[in-house]
Amino acid sequence: MNKAELIDAVAKSTKQTKADTEATLNALMATVQGAMAKGNNVQLIGFGTFAVEERAARVGRNPATGKELKIPAKKVAKFKVGSKLKDAVAGVKAKKK
Repeated sequence: MNKAELIDAVAKSTKQTKADTEATLNALMATVQGAMAKGNNVQLIGFGTFAVEERAARVGRNPATGKELKIPAKKVAKFKVGSKLKDAVAGVKAKKK
């Protein structure tokens, strides 16, 4: 599913216009991106957590030449799947409480 298909599906589900749905989706993505750019995690209970992790500097190797090169430290985006999403993908029915 691409972004346009997601917008169509959410618009049908919520009975909103595609334009309103696209604006909401764009705002959500911008908010998550802004929070992560500041180093904050975004946790959506049951769905998952968007997290920022620090990747340490290390020595790598150019596969073509075999020459060693330094790879600098950097921050990377990670996504950890929440339990409800994990169960839905696995085909497990939600537990009743």
